[in-house]
Amino acid sequence: MTAVVSDPAGTQSPATRGPAAGRPRPRRPRVGRTILLLLFAAYFFVPLYAAVDFTLGGSRRNMGHTLSVWTGLVHQDGFTTNLMTSLKIAVGTVALLLILMVPTMAWLHLRLPHMRRVMEGICLLPMAIPAVVIANGILGAFKSWPQSITGSSWILILEYVILALPFTYRSLDAGLSAIPLATLVEAARSLGASWPTTLWRVVVPNIRTAIASAGILGAALALGEFTIANLLLLNTFPVWTDQAGQQDGEVATTAAMLILFLSWLLLMLVSQLGRGRAAKKPSKLRRSK
Repeated sequence: MTAVVSDPAGTQSPATRGPAAGRPRPRRPRVGRTILLLLFAAYFFVPLYAAVDFTLGGSRRNMGHTLSVWTGLVHQDGFTTNLMTSLKIAVGTVALLLILMVPTMAWLHLRLPHMRRVMEGICLLPMAIPAVVIANGILGAFKSWPQSITGSSWILILEYVILALPFTYRSLDAGLSAIPLATLVEAARSLGASWPTTLWRVVVPNIRTAIASAGILGAALALGEFTIANLLLLNTFPVWTDQAGQQDGEVATTAAMLILFLSWLLLMLVSQLGRGRAAKKPSKLRRSK
């Protein structure tokens, strides 16, 4: 225990103050965390920079960097057709996925909360089952259906809905767990609202960020999935990219970068939507006060 010596004026001598009375110790720079973040950034951005540099003519240093591959991408044979096909498949996948999962997840949280673990395990199965098995299983289940479904993009929509279940479940489950769902539904029902009206006008607006996140993840999966589409011999944008890469690597890399940047743009929009909603809540609270 440190002794304290007082001067005639009754003040403590700085030399005899305890360590608790001294100045707070300056925080040491977290060098390890900084180095780890730099390593992760290099692991992610260095290959990305190399790919972009390759599309800009990095493999042709004598010609310098140019945007000729990017500007000529739309003139490639099959680019527009296959890109539109993948976009239609992505829109169909997201629409069917949300129509099925939003009411199901809301009902699960309200009426069957004890079944959430079981439902989570079922929805996570597509992450453990190979895509080849899923493709063959769906083909076997729909083999008696007309060729207009099994031989068209509709079969891909059905398969991508299954593949996107893990991401959709996690997003919607987090959104519904963050709101007083039972209170909101009971209030709406007590005012005479039907279940579809309650779902559309009460539940959906309160989980719109979760719905947007699930939709973006489902769309990104549909735009980038290659294995199942190639097995079913259907022409989508990833299949076209693989075929183009066998003839011209710069064109294939540029197409892959285009899809990557579009996915990033959509994710940034979802992030801004969530921030905007979070910023509006404090302002509404201040106005109510």
